[in-house]
Parts: sequence; C-alpha cells; structure tokens
Amino acid sequence: MNLLLDTHLMLWAMQGRAALPKAALPWLERADAVYVSAASLWEAAIKAALGKLDVDMALLEERLADAGFAQLPVRWTHAAQVALLPQGKHREPFDRLLIAQAMSEPMHLLTCDAALRPYTDLVIIVPA
Repeated sequence: MNLLLDTHLMLWAMQGRAALPKAALPWLERADAVYVSAASLWEAAIKAALGKLDVDMALLEERLADAGFAQLPVRWTHAAQVALLPQGKHREPFDRLLIAQAMSEPMHLLTCDAALRPYTDLVIIVPA
C-alpha cells in the first residue's frame, strides 16, 4: 500500500517519531512507500512566509529526502481531479489537492483531519 502524508503529518514526521500520533506509526511501518506531495511543501512555504510556521524550507526538503519519503509532484490530472470533488465539504485548497492526488494515483491519504473522510475511502484518519 502506498501512503500520502498530509501536511501536518509530514511536519510531525520531520520532528521525529515521538511527534507523530501513535496511531499513524503502524500505517507508516506497513506502507510500501510513503509520499509527500509538492503541495505540502508549497503550503508550508506559504505559511512560513506569512509567519504562521517556523520552518527552514531547504532543510525540510533535505530531511524529507534523507528520511526516504518519495516525492509526489502535482500533475495535470491531479489539478483536473480537484474540479470533480464535491463543493462545500471542505474548502481548504491544499487538502482538496491532496485528496485529488490520492484519488488519481490511487494511494491512501493519511491525515488527522476527519473532515476529509467523506471524499473517499482512500482517506485514513488517525487521531492526533
């Protein structure tokens, strides 16, 4: 099974195993591959520029590679899939793109955000 981490889980993973929700660990250990979307780095970069997140983007990118996470670029099919998602359930554009990526690939999206569950059975919710 391939996993796609949402932005929060990616950031927690970079803080170390102890920062991750315990319920996420078995999913990470069983996964064939764990992906991080370019959209998550984009979200982190925007939040860092706005002063909402303290992160060194170059170091984050380096640490993700060192940790063995696979890159998931944003493809045209991902962007087009966003338009097919129901409106009104969740308006956060980065989360919507992650859902679209999970559905397009397909792979499971690992998240703590229960609001994402209604989109697809590919969403796995772990308590924070």
